[in-house]
Amino acid sequence: MLSGIFIVAGLNHLIDPSRTAARLESSPMGFLATAIAPAQPLVVLSGVALLIGGLALLLGFYTRAAALGLLAIIIPITLTVQVGSMASMGPLFKNIGLAGGLLFFIAHGADTFALDVFKKRAQTAR
Repeated sequence: MLSGIFIVAGLNHLIDPSRTAARLESSPMGFLATAIAPAQPLVVLSGVALLIGGLALLLGFYTRAAALGLLAIIIPITLTVQVGSMASMGPLFKNIGLAGGLLFFIAHGADTFALDVFKKRAQTAR
């Protein structure tokens, strides 16, 4: 269930990167990101990473690594886009909640129907 938001966000970044780049550029702390690279390439790169990480989390494939990678992505997104404006308090706390969910998967890994579990069972059976 947690993976869905990352998959949709990744697709949105890739389908309409100019809209997301404009949002980054207009955010109060967006200069922190655009000082590193132009907004459009950052949006495309984060879109690819969100999509890959979200799909990996959905499938339970390298679950801990996927969760860690997604956490590494949403921290700077949260700091640059959601911090600094009262209008974005809801999305700020949404991202804090997402971070909590990702920390769970970093700590505990995958569960019953994950590819990681099937792979581990196959290795144990050998």
